[in-house]
Amino acid sequence: MSNARNLANLLGTGTTIATAAIADDAITSAKLDTNIAVDGSITAGTELVGNVSGRILLDASAAATDVGDEFLLNATDASASNDGSKILFEEATDDPNTVLNSNNTGVGGTLTFASATTFDTAPTGVGGLQLLFSQASSTAVASIDIDEAYINSTYDSYYVVGNVKVATDGGQFRLKLKSGGSIVTGSKHGYDNNNGGNSDLADTADFIRFNYSTLGNAVGEGVQFNFYMHNVNSTIYPTFITGCYKTAHTAGQHEGGYVAGGFIASSYALVCNGFNLVAASGNLDTHSIKVYGVV
Repeated sequence: MSNARNLANLLGTGTTIATAAIADDAITSAKLDTNIAVDGSITAGTELVGNVSGRILLDASAAATDVGDEFLLNATDASASNDGSKILFEEATDDPNTVLNSNNTGVGGTLTFASATTFDTAPTGVGGLQLLFSQASSTAVASIDIDEAYINSTYDSYYVVGNVKVATDGGQFRLKLKSGGSIVTGSKHGYDNNNGGNSDLADTADFIRFNYSTLGNAVGEGVQFNFYMHNVNSTIYPTFITGCYKTAHTAGQHEGGYVAGGFIASSYALVCNGFNLVAASGNLDTHSIKVYGVV
């Protein structure tokens, strides 16, 4: 009697097969036409791959060796919504890991990322700029305050861009750094403001001046600016900013220049956690501002 028939008879009668009774290579999958319930462990062989941790390992080391292979899910009760669903593991077909680990996602449309209250959240870990704060308003405010919710230890450098029209004609636009949640006072700022022909230099001040000539407050006048903040979390070098501005002052003339400023050298140990934008007198009228973390 053949090995397969002997095995069938043994299984049918419930007789236990002794470990040493059958040679290791005597039975193959082709000789079995029924399910086998295993009570215990199975040692990995040439036709069954497994391990003691309970995982199932699919071998795709050779091209197209597992084309069409699937796991069929079978729920234990009718309430399960995935009864009859299939999990397909095949690199060349629908395996989602192939797409996620690829340089080309194969998405034909536009990828939309999670949206917060006032701005979109960009992918992280890819370098560049991370939008943290965005505000545009036509309502007059005393100042624009960016606090530690946005300027903190998450980034050491920040990029800021904005537009402001002052409510009072003939004024100045200023920036004041914050530390410990409060605006730093006591002449601990310094700045160099230059419009190409004139310079305004202050070694000690309680603000950083953003325009040389006085600002106009008519339609189209005001100040547009962008600047970088550096060393925000450093206790070795003082926090400072470098940037550019363009203004239209009281007579409507255009002016462009650069500004550099920050904490003075003796205030190097101050950790910056925000800044305040304000006019020398009066309110800030129509304004918009965006703050980015530099990754």
